[in-house]
Amino acid sequence: MAVVGVITETAPRERRVALDPDGVTRLTHAGCQVLVEPGAGAQAWFPDDAYVTAGAALADRADVLARADVVLAVRAPSDELEKALRPGQHIVGMLSLLSNPHQAERLAAAGVNAISLDGLPRLLSRAQGMDALTSQANVAGYRSVLVAAEAFGRYLPMMVTAAGTARPAEVLILGAGVAGLQAIGTARRLGAQVRAYDVRPDSGTEVASLGAQFLSIEAVKDAAGEGGYARPLTDTEQKALAEELATHVVKHDIVIATAQVPGRRPPLLVTADAVAGMRPGSVVVDLAASPLGGNVAGSTAGERTLTPGGVMVIGADDLPSTMPTGASAAFSRNVSALLLHLLQDGQLVIDTDDEIQKGVVITHAGEVVHPVVHMALNARDSGEV
Repeated sequence: MAVVGVITETAPRERRVALDPDGVTRLTHAGCQVLVEPGAGAQAWFPDDAYVTAGAALADRADVLARADVVLAVRAPSDELEKALRPGQHIVGMLSLLSNPHQAERLAAAGVNAISLDGLPRLLSRAQGMDALTSQANVAGYRSVLVAAEAFGRYLPMMVTAAGTARPAEVLILGAGVAGLQAIGTARRLGAQVRAYDVRPDSGTEVASLGAQFLSIEAVKDAAGEGGYARPLTDTEQKALAEELATHVVKHDIVIATAQVPGRRPPLLVTADAVAGMRPGSVVVDLAASPLGGNVAGSTAGERTLTPGGVMVIGADDLPSTMPTGASAAFSRNVSALLLHLLQDGQLVIDTDDEIQKGVVITHAGEVVHPVVHMALNARDSGEV
């Protein structure tokens, strides 16, 4: 019987939990024993009693880590957690090891089997229930509009009142992936006039289906890449795109930028000049804000910056954490679906010939086995990076 451990997330501002009580029920029905650190779900409004009722046992953190065959986490392990993991133990979560190969190397050296949902092959139909990138991007896209609406000093819909008529807000969404489409739908439901742009022209159909207008940009006609993602833009393309987008950005009250590139610097879509040209009271939300940079000049991850021109720039790097109950419930379904796929006769079985496991298994049996992470480490050792 596999023992699954759920621990409290310790990253600053992180309020999610990797498994909710419904997830406990799914795993116990599959023959797992689930141990939960007291208070692990408290910030997501899942009390300890709910976990016990669902079939989990409570145990302190040290006991969970000592007994669990599989440790569930939302984010990459902290230094403290990394050191507490033992050889042969599995850690499963959104570990971001594709962009942090050094931690993958350390986990492999410690004999820890790292399984990261952000490597999931997203176009594989049988993996859709495990797709945490999509579930969390949905939360981020929805939440981005609410954050923008809260910071915006006027109505989003057209309002006809005895005191006069208020025009609807003009909202521009940059990027029509999962987060962008959710942002479009949410802004439309709130009554805003919405336009959107994506470097993949086929996205125009999805944008139109949500009632928004798809912008035609001459600078980049088509940057569709493999697997449904956009390809990286050249420096020339990115500069031309930002310059042309600026003519649209300044006409909008709210701009939400969603173009993220795992492991690489996000493309700069909204320049400082574009932000400076926006009307006072405008709001810009940058979902791509990170230590590597963001889509918006002047955005800082986790901070709100009011420009001299009165534009609020929000570095929204952790929006799923601000909606912890919904985000945790979705993540729990993803991680439990993956575990159920890995379980055989009550035990977790690693098989890197399996299509799904090829994408998510990063380290196994003391080796870095994921090809992308392995290539990154080889490039480092050869001096290419």
